[in-house]
Amino acid sequence: MGTIQNNIDVIAKQGILPLYFTTDETISVEILRALYKAGIKAVEYTNRGSEALSNFKKMVAVRNAELPEMLLGIGTIKNLAQAKDFESAGADFLISPGFVPEVADFLNSKNVLYAPGCMTPTEIITAENAGIKLIKIFPGNIVGTAFLSSIKDIFPSLVFMTTGGVETTHANIQSWFLAGASAVGLGSNLISKKRIEEQDYEVIENEARKALEIIETIRR
Repeated sequence: MGTIQNNIDVIAKQGILPLYFTTDETISVEILRALYKAGIKAVEYTNRGSEALSNFKKMVAVRNAELPEMLLGIGTIKNLAQAKDFESAGADFLISPGFVPEVADFLNSKNVLYAPGCMTPTEIITAENAGIKLIKIFPGNIVGTAFLSSIKDIFPSLVFMTTGGVETTHANIQSWFLAGASAVGLGSNLISKKRIEEQDYEVIENEARKALEIIETIRR
């Protein structure tokens, strides 16, 4: 769904990108529904178990049937075979913990958004030269806000998102936006193992809504 630029715009406008994985198909779908109810329009499911592909296919089917305008992406893509599997399963965008050149080439040829993880200027330059428009600064808590603010001006045409250790607090999210991020990935601090295990969809929905409200407040 949507062009590469449109999908970047949706993620940047939303300001947060919820990300999660669970082996259970039903829980995967119910979390997706809870996030949608909160007003989320882009979600990253992570490829962190053998069940990820079949779960993702089910999530795409549910999205197509009942969650209009929801962009469904897949994270933790580390090789071309995984990229091909999830692209054909209907992923709107694919995200990696690092930059994988053959994945970039393949997804560019399919006109599908690819956001690689980078933590050095060299990696960012390599990705930019390969036609990448959205860079994931990862791991954010290791690299830090000072790194992003230092290099942001060198890459005026790139959009930056940070993932890894981002907290669901106004202060932490705002620090990344002040440093130059257009979005932050929220994983275990939003959709914790405990909330997944307890199937606490209402809490996930409420916390996602709160995170969206923080983004609104920051941008006022």
